[in-house]
Amino acid sequence: MELHDIWFVLIAVLWTGYFFLEGFDFGVGVLTKLLARNRPEKRVLINTIGPVWDGNEVWLLSAGGATFAAFPEWYATLFSGFYLPLLVILVCLIVRGVAFEYRAKRPEEKWQRNWEAAIFWCSLLPAFLWGVAFGNIVHGVKIDKNLEYVGGLGDLLHPYALLGGLVTLTLFTFHGAVFTALKTVGDIRERARRLALRVGLVTAVVALAFLLWTQADTGNGRSLVALVVAVAALVAALAANQLGREGWSFALSGVTVVAAVATLFLSLFPNVMPSTLDPSWSLTVTNASSSPYTLKIMTWCAGIATPIVLLYQGWTYWVFRKRIGTQHIAEAAH
Repeated sequence: MELHDIWFVLIAVLWTGYFFLEGFDFGVGVLTKLLARNRPEKRVLINTIGPVWDGNEVWLLSAGGATFAAFPEWYATLFSGFYLPLLVILVCLIVRGVAFEYRAKRPEEKWQRNWEAAIFWCSLLPAFLWGVAFGNIVHGVKIDKNLEYVGGLGDLLHPYALLGGLVTLTLFTFHGAVFTALKTVGDIRERARRLALRVGLVTAVVALAFLLWTQADTGNGRSLVALVVAVAALVAALAANQLGREGWSFALSGVTVVAAVATLFLSLFPNVMPSTLDPSWSLTVTNASSSPYTLKIMTWCAGIATPIVLLYQGWTYWVFRKRIGTQHIAEAAH
């Protein structure tokens, strides 16, 4: 296996880790309006991800940086062609981070309500737009012979990409509901489980349609295996949720996210951005990659840094592993 193939796999792993971790972050943000009935319950939801949300975004920074260094042509075409939706995602992530920190700085109800609305919308929009972006990456876009995107914004909003957005939105919301059931106690835990069932059934329908479409369009034997794993894991996650086994349900919903993302990357390889104008103009792991020397240096750096990141993130989740409920929210915070 060549170094550019290895780095395609590593970038796929980074995006998978980001969607696994930030996926339930986005889901919890959406649930602040769908699940929470009052301000203490919203505080509980926010506190379930408060210690970990910013660490989860390290995976996005790593995935973007790795793409820039390992596949500069891919990075340039992707970020120039998808400029507006990626800008919206970036602004949402910034506002969302500010909302987490600023919400409790003042006691006025309007102040807190506005920041809570920001958390909801800035969780919902990225959850949808990431699916649209990856739907276009897998389906292909208008790339000319100079390896540049020549389409417009409207070209990115076709049915396959929009369905991909619905998949990520519903899947992340389901992932977040299961995480909420795992991390809370009392009535909010029970309601999270009931909501997870309803959202999970919707997710199963749209995800199956999207993955089957992907398989029929660009799939292969390896992507078919990942598709079967994704569907089986989602069904098992719903069953575990109904049995009250939140730990197993969360693990299996995580497997669903991992397998679904794997289906996309396995369908994509060896392309990184197919051209819908001419297949010979597609960006591939070969024509979009950096020099072998650059990839070699990056491999050594990744081998040193990755275990450190995994250790400190694992430690963070271990420290903040206990369940919380409204009884743990101080009266002053109400």
